[in-house]
Amino acid sequence: MNYTELSNAIQAYTENTEASFIAEIPVFVQQAEQRIYNTVQFPSLRKNVTGATTANNKYLACPSDFLASYSMAVVDGTLATGTYEYLLNKDVNYIRQAYPQANDTGIPKYYALFGAQSNDANELSFILGPTPDAVYPVELHYYYYPSSIVQGIVTSVGAITGGSGYTTGTYFNVPLTGGSGSGALATITVAGGAVTVVTITNGGIFYVVGNTLSAAAANIGGTGTSFSVPISAVSNANGTSWLGDNFDSVLLYGSLVEAYTYMKGEADIMAFYNTKYQEALGLAKRLGDGMERQDAYRSGQYRQKVT
Repeated sequence: MNYTELSNAIQAYTENTEASFIAEIPVFVQQAEQRIYNTVQFPSLRKNVTGATTANNKYLACPSDFLASYSMAVVDGTLATGTYEYLLNKDVNYIRQAYPQANDTGIPKYYALFGAQSNDANELSFILGPTPDAVYPVELHYYYYPSSIVQGIVTSVGAITGGSGYTTGTYFNVPLTGGSGSGALATITVAGGAVTVVTITNGGIFYVVGNTLSAAAANIGGTGTSFSVPISAVSNANGTSWLGDNFDSVLLYGSLVEAYTYMKGEADIMAFYNTKYQEALGLAKRLGDGMERQDAYRSGQYRQKVT
């Protein structure tokens, strides 16, 4: 099931084709995906990344799609020939207490999810103990957030053609016009009569790279002309995802629960959709937390009995 098929199914099941409802379908889908990925730890949705520590720096950045860690190893030597030392996952307080001094350095033995960095609330980081005394290769095995099935979300734009005659100021939640999609919003800054900054705040859906976007002058001060900006990147250009390809029932019913909540629908229909979602979620857990873990030896890893 791709995004178009999923969107059409949501409209058909709810018998709702109002424009305002259709515009919210990406939100329903993304909320359902978040719920599912935080309920079932599919081994299929793990990946490895490699990086390196910095000497005398106890922090290590998380990948941008990080959901939960599975293992972390520091390599004493090179990735190809060195010795892998698997770190134990501890609490931040344990590491702070065990290695309180700046000169408590060496090859790390422990790690913990430290949380957001002070200079970037959206950037998670790990804390290592002891603090690395050198540059060590690191291999992180982790659960990740796959790309949403929602198709053609604008993630970045290219060089701005600023136009002229616009009113200086910063304008929020400006609807963007043009292109093959809909729903994109941006914060737009105007200086010296021209648009100088465009920050996407809602990527919309169904856009493609190369589309040219603009905005009505009425939404950016009331005057001006000829502003445009090209789309340089979108997420999921083909509208497919791992859930859509492998377990579309849980995604469909999860989205219907969100959609019917938005509609403030009848209680008995809501209960029916929620029951179908729980049934599909149970099957997903049987796969992700059961059948895919039959030969797992890891202590402490949740494993559901397969019946």
